[in-house]
Amino acid sequence: MSHGHKTAEVPLAVREIIIRKWKEGLSCRQIEQDLGTNYSTVSRIIKRYKETSSIQNKNGRGRKPILSPREKRIVLREVQSNRRVSALELKSNVKEYFGKDCSSQTIRNAVHEQGFKGRVARPKPFLSRRNKVKRLKFAKQHVNEPESFWNSILWSDESKFKVFASDGRQMVWRKPHEAFNKHCLNPTIKYGGGSVMVWGCMSSAGVGKLHFINGIMDRFMYRDILNANLYQSAAKLGIVDNFLFQQDNDPKHTSKLIHEYLTENGIQRLQTPPQSPDLNPIEHLWSEIKSRLKKFKNLNSNVLKMRISEIWENIASDVTRNLVDSMKSRLQAVIVAKGGNTKY
Repeated sequence: MSHGHKTAEVPLAVREIIIRKWKEGLSCRQIEQDLGTNYSTVSRIIKRYKETSSIQNKNGRGRKPILSPREKRIVLREVQSNRRVSALELKSNVKEYFGKDCSSQTIRNAVHEQGFKGRVARPKPFLSRRNKVKRLKFAKQHVNEPESFWNSILWSDESKFKVFASDGRQMVWRKPHEAFNKHCLNPTIKYGGGSVMVWGCMSSAGVGKLHFINGIMDRFMYRDILNANLYQSAAKLGIVDNFLFQQDNDPKHTSKLIHEYLTENGIQRLQTPPQSPDLNPIEHLWSEIKSRLKKFKNLNSNVLKMRISEIWENIASDVTRNLVDSMKSRLQAVIVAKGGNTKY
């Protein structure tokens, strides 16, 4: 007596490739040749996809899933309400709620099915509603400024460089388009830890002077830094006769002492909104320096200062020009985000 037998189920990953190639316009015969898969198998998978818009197993085929659709929905709700919950925590919850032992990978698979992937949370400042309004207003006011306006600005900022430190990475569950969703960001507090602090400035023409900060900077030290570097940097960059000075809204920068110093010296300011590192192109120079420093190991603070100086002096003017040229795009991105965080 002959026995009927089931054909072996084609792995999901192979089915996905078959449908992708079919959507790209390949014929069943071409797909068969590409993958070395039986022609009738390719044809059957495409036929099923046309009928059901799915490449999942038919009911009754393959191993029964560990988590039911209802249990998967409950897991997904947890992920949506807490993007930082780990697969290990979810696994523990599944055991507690449903009495089921499953692997962390089973949990990940259930979450992946809904389009969520584990990703490193992007570090972005937490934005209050009030500051979003200020950012949007600034963007709308300046989005159509001519190139000459942006070329006249001396951009400034401080940054801290760590000798040995954790990278502070935080994993979150998110879909591909959710990188800047507020639930998927890693809120940062400026200057947390580190060992070398610097002040620097730039314009579209290149980098200005770099100043290493010793000790804790107060408004008096900040005034001395500006006094020693501001006009000298503007002169070096060819904008000394007519420049706008940009600084962020750190309390030291906005103190009465600094306001009086800038006013007495006839220095005009560009008033940028709070919590807006994405509207200060010099931030990208710090990122570039930090990236280049990664190749050096075991730097002490003195060697670190030397390396930072070398990298700073070798930043080409086309780098700063491209950064300043991006201001229109940055402002447009703020408008699209209604004052929220952007990719910059």
